[in-house]
Order: sequence, then C-alpha cells, then structure tokens
Amino acid sequence: MNRRGAEGTRQRTRKPGELTQSTQRIRSTQRNPLEFLSSVYPVRPVSSMLNPSPRLGVSRTLLDAPEPAPYDAPMDETSEAATNPALHGIRVLEMGTLIAGPFAARLLGDFGAEIIKIEPPGHGDPHREWGAMTDKGALWFPIQARNKRSVTIDLRKPEGQSLVRRLARECDVLIENFRPGSLEKWGIGPDVLMEENPRLVMVRISGFGQTGPYRERPGFGNIAEAMGGIRYITGFPDCPPVRVGMSLADHVASLYAVIGALTALQSRQVTGRGQVVDVALTEGIFSLLQDALPQFKTLGVVQERTGNELFKTAPSNVYQTRDGVWMAISGNNNSIFVRLMDAIGRPDLHEDPRLRTNPGRAEHARMLDDVIAAWAGERTAAEVSRILEAAGVPFGPVYNIADITSDPQYQAREMILDVPHPVFGSIAMPGIVPKLSETPGEVKWPAPPLGADTDDVLRRLGGIDDAELDRLRAEGVI
Repeated sequence: MNRRGAEGTRQRTRKPGELTQSTQRIRSTQRNPLEFLSSVYPVRPVSSMLNPSPRLGVSRTLLDAPEPAPYDAPMDETSEAATNPALHGIRVLEMGTLIAGPFAARLLGDFGAEIIKIEPPGHGDPHREWGAMTDKGALWFPIQARNKRSVTIDLRKPEGQSLVRRLARECDVLIENFRPGSLEKWGIGPDVLMEENPRLVMVRISGFGQTGPYRERPGFGNIAEAMGGIRYITGFPDCPPVRVGMSLADHVASLYAVIGALTALQSRQVTGRGQVVDVALTEGIFSLLQDALPQFKTLGVVQERTGNELFKTAPSNVYQTRDGVWMAISGNNNSIFVRLMDAIGRPDLHEDPRLRTNPGRAEHARMLDDVIAAWAGERTAAEVSRILEAAGVPFGPVYNIADITSDPQYQAREMILDVPHPVFGSIAMPGIVPKLSETPGEVKWPAPPLGADTDDVLRRLGGIDDAELDRLRAEGVI
C-alpha cells in the first residue's frame, strides 16, 4: 500500500442534577443547546447560519450576516454575564506583535482579564494585515485581538515610554515579544517597570530566551520549530522536513506564557512581589519531544521521520476508505488492539504472541497497517465509523475546516461562534478553551479599530487630560 497514506477554580460539591448558577442562568433563557451564547453576550453559534454541502455531509457556508454594529467596548461591564469572570480584576498590558504575545493576551482576555493592547500609531500591529485578506480587512486579526482595547503609543519616543511606565504602574501583567534588549533600550525594561510597580508580572516571549549566546538573535516560529527539533521528525523518511500547517511554536510559547503568568500571579499572593516570566519559542517546542532526549542520551538513538506512523507505537495511522475519506485509527493500547482486530475480522492477529504487547506490534507496524488499510479500503467512511464506534475503537476522519464547522460535537461545545463585527457584519471565530463550569469565558467584542481606546485608557489610568491628549496626538506620540 502507499506508505504516505497508512501513516483553577475551587468548586463546591453539588448534589446530583444540581445546576451551577452560570448554567442555571444560561438554561433559563436558551432556546436550544446551540443558542445559549446569545443569552450571555451577543455572539451566536455559526451553526445557526449554515447550510450543508456534500463532503462527508458536513461542509457549510455562512449566510445572511447581520448588519454591521458600531464598535462598543464599555469600560465597566455591569451585565449579569460579565459579573466576576475568572480573571476579573487582572489588568494586562500587551506590548506584543503578531502571534505569540498577542495570543497569550487573548487567552487571558477570554476569561475576563482587561487587555490593553499597545500598538504603533498610524499602522498598528502588523498582524492587522496578516493572513487571509478581504476588501474589508484581515480575517485573522479580529480573532487575535478580541476582548482587547487598542491604545496607540510610539514606544520609540521618550514621551511614549513615559506613558508606558504610567500604564505599567496600574497593571498586573505585562506581555511582550520584542527581541531581547528592546525594552531596556527604550528605558522600560524590568529594572525600571518593576521598581515602580514591584507587583508587576513581566512575561517576555522571544525566540531563544533572555539569556544564552543566541539571546539577541531574531527568532520566528519557523526557526524555533527547526531548532526545537520538531521539524526534523515531521514528515516522511524520504522527504525533507515538513512544517506543521500553522504557527505551532508561537502558539505553544503562548500557552507556556499563560501558565507562567498565572503561576507568577499565584506566587504574588504569597510573596507580594511580581517576577519575570521568560519563555523561549525553541524551548516550548523542545519540551514536546517526548522521550527523544533520553533515547539519544541513553541509547544513542536519533529519532527520525516516520510519516503518519506513531513512533515505536502501533497500529496508529491514517487509512483511506472506499469513498476516498482518510480515516485516523488507533489500536495501540493492548485492549483496544484486541477490539480493533475483532472489529475488522482478524482475531488471529491479537492471538498472535508477537502482537500481544506494543513493542511486538511496533516491530510489525507495516504488516498491521497493510491489514487495516485493506479492510478500510473495502468500506465507506460511514461503514468504518459505524463498526469502529460500536467496537469502542478510537477513530476519526481527517477534517478540513469546512468539515469542522458543522460537526455536531464542535457545535454542541460552542466552538464555532459568530461574532458581530462593525465592518464585516459578523465574523466566525473559534470558541473558548477550556470550558469552566462556574466562570466560563466569553467573547465580548472582536478586535477594536486601531487606537479606539487610547483616550479612555490614558485618561483613566494615565491621568492625562484632553489638552495633553491633543498635544501628544499632534506630536505623533499617540
């Protein structure tokens, strides 16, 4: 066969059936399980606006977008839905651009932190022009900067740096992903900001970290995935290393940045002091390499590319069905392997002493792949799904984005949202991860227009009056 194809919130104890307050609030107003978001904030599941189309019966298209609504990000949310979200009272100053820093801030904003995004006057974050573009603008940025307030400040001007110092005094967390040394050059490094606000948590994301011989190198996700080791083991043995189809290193670093920020905030509860959180894109990727390090240090083995096979584990691959659908199937647990072999009519294989444990199966991975591929190739995706689900075997079709948007599991979990937007009318966004039972996250608004909150934030937190705002704007500082 073709080898390329085979490849914290403390919770009280509730009585059985008792609803949480948030669940009671949602269920009391919802019309059906996919519409509960509209009772909490004006974001509707995309499934309410979709029509089916052929592939797997799951691809759909957005229709009838609502009329554009004006941008409205009130400073004080007083609605019941906005009362005491998980990170209520945490104020974050985001000084990042593009992916890693802004994505970390977005995650904190999803759970109620106030996010103040600093952007250069005039053109803003370059991410405003990244990704798929339409005549109305970029489609990615409204997601990346959701729940944020946009403040324009020129960090290269002394008065801009002074404004940042004022804002940092009023913030709990600062997130930045400039090249190491940039903040120090501008006079707004940790030595300055944390002296003025000792409780400040400074999250610094860079290609290689704030120390070490490579600290001053520019580092994008592409480089981090290469030097972090994951690019070397991704792809097929007879082909060059392959990148994952999205910015993996940046997003992994963002997750570590959020972990670091929340950990440092918890530490502050005890010590009363903030600290620096140093996240390197390369190290985030390196941390995902499972046992590659001890394999090399203990056995002298360098892990190589294995295509769609799971290294030293079998069977686990993708197999094409008779109707052309690629299906991921995993039978690499001993008991699941037995169920899989029974389901495909090959009980003789789980009775074979060579295949009763994973090491033995790994040695015969290609034979097992050929058997499963032959079985799947004689059946439709629907037949494969029905048989494996009944047998309790892990499986799933290889989805494209059209398939995801109408999958009932994604819909039931409110992972496809339709967010009102002042320019697009509405825009589809991924839902909130993770789901919290008592203080669920929410999308309050998409990315604001550039500088939309400059005056309000500088008045409220910086003590700047209207005359000063006019002067700063005239001089290009804001």
